Amino acid sequence: MSIRRISRLLSLSYEGRMLVVLALGWGTLQCGRFLLPPLLPRITETLAFSPAGIGAALTAFGLIYAVTQYPSGTYSDSLSRATLILPGFIILLAGFVAVGFAVTQLLFVVAVVVLGIGKGLYASPSRALLGDLFTARRGRALGIYSAGTDVGGLIAAGLAVLVLATTTWRAAFVPVVVVLAAVTVLYILWNRESYELSRVRLSPGETAGRLVATRAQRETLVAFSVFYFFVGGLTNFFPTLLVAGGFSEAIGGAGFALLFGTGALTKPVAGEVSDRFPRLLVGAAGLVLAMFGLALILVAPALPVVAVGTVLTAVGYKTQFPIADTVVMDTAPDGAMGSDIGAARAVFLTANALGPGIVGVIAEIADFQTAFWVLVGSLSISVGLLGRQYLRER
Repeated sequence: MSIRRISRLLSLSYEGRMLVVLALGWGTLQCGRFLLPPLLPRITETLAFSPAGIGAALTAFGLIYAVTQYPSGTYSDSLSRATLILPGFIILLAGFVAVGFAVTQLLFVVAVVVLGIGKGLYASPSRALLGDLFTARRGRALGIYSAGTDVGGLIAAGLAVLVLATTTWRAAFVPVVVVLAAVTVLYILWNRESYELSRVRLSPGETAGRLVATRAQRETLVAFSVFYFFVGGLTNFFPTLLVAGGFSEAIGGAGFALLFGTGALTKPVAGEVSDRFPRLLVGAAGLVLAMFGLALILVAPALPVVAVGTVLTAVGYKTQFPIADTVVMDTAPDGAMGSDIGAARAVFLTANALGPGIVGVIAEIADFQTAFWVLVGSLSISVGLLGRQYLRER
């Protein structure tokens, strides 16, 4: 990094520096997370995993990540955001180091569970902190933050190709650990919050009551849960859909990368748009675009059309991520934002975990085209619910 860039970074406001460091942290941990899929064949060979065994390990990661959302968000409300974010960084570092050094199946499973805990400690409090700092521009801030998923996925894809062609799979996690350690140091240097330790009482019933207090909130929660279900099915099997449609594995991988590349550009713009126009209207319009894009891929599987459909699908569904978080934050009472976003994300991520399982079952009974038509149809539920809420608010 040049001296000019460093001086420009240091001249940012506190809010700007926190956005930079939290987005970098999210992008780096997502890069490490998305290294696992392309490295799985080598990992399963080295550690003698069965397909069911490695699948169970990744399921454990997802469930631990989902379950940790609510308590981490609640603790960050009662203590401070920093009290959860810093341990999240440290546990993530330990998890990635453990993955790289795992020499048995048990050690690998323990490592990915540790990663799930660290990611869960980081995800909700970091989002809540940005909600605290950017009250007037939450959509834009969360759009920039969540774009880290797509940037991290793109970097992971390239890093995996390089590592697999030149060295052992374990080396892929070295740059992740180095960058994450540097981001952790930056966070420690820039953070102004205190670190607090005390007993915190969890009140899941009270939190759930707030999330479903009105019909509008209940319908919105269902709408975004169905959306997360769609994402779980889409992202896990999109390359497989393309291969099943007669394209090569290289095209399948390129299509998957195109989803990430489009998302990296879409999310910040979508967040900004949702700050300027009604969030529910922007969300519903994005879902309609995603439905059209995926339907285009299914009915006209020629390569140029698939490319256009992939971009449209990505623009449509990537738009939802900053909106879903911001809608929950906007309705949360003072002092409970972390708790509410954590609980809502636990629901969303549980629905997300169901997506690949249901798509797999339908594909086994019928085929992947049928399974993806079910995904297209599921989004109509979300569009209807969000559209109805928008019309009620007018």
